[in-house]
Amino acid sequence: MSFGSLGLCDELLKTVTEQGYAAPSPIQIEAIPVVLTQRDVMAVANTGTGKTASFTLPIIQLLAGSRTPHSQHVRALVITPTRELAAQVAQSVQSYSRHMNIRSAVVFGGVRIEPQISQLKGGVDVLVATPGRLIDLYNQQALNFDQLEILVLDEADRMLDLGFIDDIRRIQMLLPAKRQTLMFSATFSKEIKSLAKGMLHDPCLIEVAGANKAVDAIKQKLHPVDKERKSEMLIHLIKKNNWRQVLVFCRTKRGADILVSQLEHASITADSIHANRTQRARTLALDGFKNGSIAILVATDIASRGIDVAQLPCVVNFDLPYVPEDYVHRIGRTGRASSSGLAISFFSEDESKQLQAIERAIGHKFERKIISGFAPSEKKQALSTDDDEYGNFEADPEPRNRGKSQGRRGRK
Repeated sequence: MSFGSLGLCDELLKTVTEQGYAAPSPIQIEAIPVVLTQRDVMAVANTGTGKTASFTLPIIQLLAGSRTPHSQHVRALVITPTRELAAQVAQSVQSYSRHMNIRSAVVFGGVRIEPQISQLKGGVDVLVATPGRLIDLYNQQALNFDQLEILVLDEADRMLDLGFIDDIRRIQMLLPAKRQTLMFSATFSKEIKSLAKGMLHDPCLIEVAGANKAVDAIKQKLHPVDKERKSEMLIHLIKKNNWRQVLVFCRTKRGADILVSQLEHASITADSIHANRTQRARTLALDGFKNGSIAILVATDIASRGIDVAQLPCVVNFDLPYVPEDYVHRIGRTGRASSSGLAISFFSEDESKQLQAIERAIGHKFERKIISGFAPSEKKQALSTDDDEYGNFEADPEPRNRGKSQGRRGRK
């Protein structure tokens, strides 16, 4: 099936072709035609399946050529749980609307609010926002929702996980009752069903593979190791295999920063991204990771969604997450858009409960493979060993400068 068969206009088809997309993904095939009919949608789709385009493309078409927004008014509102995801969605809107007369903006916390107020004065067709900053702008009378036609809740389950339910309910009360509402989620839990029931009217339910199926295309490895030797083993794997682009997840902000220091001490370029860093520092870290000046990006779960790196080859779970669904979201950063991926998890005995919960959630038991030289002291029984030869994840054979990273400016 082609994009042309989904009902998209010539301008958007031209943009899609320029972006290099040949065929729509399953979620795009299902969602785009329904959104174009202006019906409410409840879509359950994995990370990395192209869901952003499944709502941004038809929204742009629905808004193009009709009335223009008044001062401070918004015609379509996309709410996301994190700054990184907001920036990513906003970039998609801007890219897809390049041949259309669409004004868009993105607002989130961690940066000065005054430029955002100024940007909204002329009105925008599409506003991408995080909940807290959206409410701040409304309270300062910088926003008006009287012209709102479309509301999108992106990563709705993540918004609930991060405690934004009260903010979402409050925002809902500010919006016109007559509107099109689109909700996208990686899971379809009882909480999501309850939220959808209160916000959507006779929605079309679209399910394109359950969240657990996201792991099927990703090769997963589990390596037992003593907790205090995790960083040593990570450095060993990075250097032995000459890894040049790896996303590493830590459980805490402090743990992420400590790991970055240990990596840099070992002459490995690294940076961190988490809630305590300034927005400028987070942007620099992500940009450095994308352009290759930073080899290892260490993140907390705030970045498990919102980091979109084309062909990201590997994700490492330095710490196992407490919430099993976060495991799926983390490893969903690799193996995106039908490309292969690798997810490596380090496991210490104090994480037994987390491991069991993850295995139940994904319906798969991990084979425990010990890296030679890193057998955990608690383990008395013999486990299979792994040759730890993962190979170089980058096609470029030239060695990259392993000096100190320049991407850590602004660390706070």
